[in-house]
Amino acid sequence: QVQLVESGGGLVQAGGSLSLSCVASGDTSRLYGMGWFRQAPGKGREFVATTKWSWSDTYYADSVKGRFAITRDNAKNTVYLQMNSLKPEDTAVYFCAALWGQWRWNYRDIGAYDYWGQGTQVTVSS
Repeated sequence: QVQLVESGGGLVQAGGSLSLSCVASGDTSRLYGMGWFRQAPGKGREFVATTKWSWSDTYYADSVKGRFAITRDNAKNTVYLQMNSLKPEDTAVYFCAALWGQWRWNYRDIGAYDYWGQGTQVTVSS
């Protein structure tokens, strides 16, 4: 079992920046990747970014490429999402998710992830 706890959400003006953190605890020895998804009101949960846990590979949704950066600190079992040039359409609840036991190439799909955090709200005002 793995537990994920996100932090760092809040309210920011358009064009501003926010950084999210997600700490993993429990059986982290079999983490293969960690990612971020988001869910806006009335919409489905969508892929934002993910990183392999033991390699440098990172993957992004087209909508955030060049503005968001996912990084990790393996020693702290923590993944970060640096969000720059934020837009009102980035407003959503952001969820951290873990790929556990194996890497899955369908990492853009919700079903690829084994564990989820509780989410943190990000609101971007215009």
